[in-house]
Amino acid sequence: MTSNSSKQLFQPIKVGTQQLQHRIVLAPLTRTRADRQGIPTDLITDYYSQRATPGGLLIAEATAISSKVGRPKFAPGIYNQEQLAGWKPVVAGVHAKQGVIFQQLWHTGRTFAPTANDTLVSASAIPIPGVDPASGKPYPTPTALTIPEIKTIIQEFAQAAKNAIQAGFDGVEIHGANGYLIDQFNNTSSNQRTDIYGGSIENRARFALEVVDAVVAAIGAERTAIRFSPYYGFQGMHDENPLATWTYLTQSLQSSHPNLAFLHFIEPRTNIRTDDTVYAVESESLDAFRSIWKGPFVSAGGYSFDPHVAFKVAEQSSNNLVAFGRSFISNPDIVHRLRHDYPLHPYDRKTFYTAGAPGYTDYPTFAQEQQKSSL
Repeated sequence: MTSNSSKQLFQPIKVGTQQLQHRIVLAPLTRTRADRQGIPTDLITDYYSQRATPGGLLIAEATAISSKVGRPKFAPGIYNQEQLAGWKPVVAGVHAKQGVIFQQLWHTGRTFAPTANDTLVSASAIPIPGVDPASGKPYPTPTALTIPEIKTIIQEFAQAAKNAIQAGFDGVEIHGANGYLIDQFNNTSSNQRTDIYGGSIENRARFALEVVDAVVAAIGAERTAIRFSPYYGFQGMHDENPLATWTYLTQSLQSSHPNLAFLHFIEPRTNIRTDDTVYAVESESLDAFRSIWKGPFVSAGGYSFDPHVAFKVAEQSSNNLVAFGRSFISNPDIVHRLRHDYPLHPYDRKTFYTAGAPGYTDYPTFAQEQQKSSL
């Protein structure tokens, strides 16, 4: 029997206040299994509990920070007591298996409106390019946030972080990636402001850094993390100089908050909406950011195509953890499978955002597959 237990991917590492026993992380994945009010269901409790391992880090799905944040139908929130109460058994289920769980805090910006009658907001009055496949019409133009509105959102992130800790989470990950609000401020394609939140790299990065400051003040640096996607074109994102922009962000965080739980970066080779073969662009790499950040560094994206790449990434950096998304969906026991070099069960993209247990909590473990094949 092959064992990978001695490899770097299975070595302990401290993340914030938590001592992890391995470096395989569940990437935050929107799965739309909450109820209409954004309250987590028993099914969500089962899902995360299935994927929990002793000393293993799970990052829960993107979660709305306030009622003024647009979200997909059946995506969760963390802004009222009913939602908070709904998350408690989710966290308890993970902790019962000695796992660690962070909550991802989300403001969607121009990508979703709270209701059909609400106004979209963003860094600037610039819509997502192209046509919305759902409506067949051009994406609507958002309203540029005022500075007082920006300050209010910063405090909503801080309050959501407090709510997450009250619900029992071990920490939070600020969603600063994937074309959502913080990313809309970072990128030149979506931020053409002329005030202190636009123009220079320092100004465009100001919002992200102020959100981190506020969350750290609310719950502590060791329970705070943030996710970035510097080379990711999802939802119209493009920056004139991503290396310079995210180098500045990383250096700023290293200087001001070196004790953050972790930084989380998406690999440039990811395509979120297709199962295309992994691609790589020679000029786009996370290595510059890895070299700056001295704490735990989580990388995600494309590892489901070839899980063995994750082993190589972990070996190349002493502080790297690797987040799996699609393969963790279909392999609740992925840690066990990778440890013993067992084959991975394929995922079904059609059930990523549907309702109920199919494609969510009904994927078999390797032991269950073996039992079934022996019948």
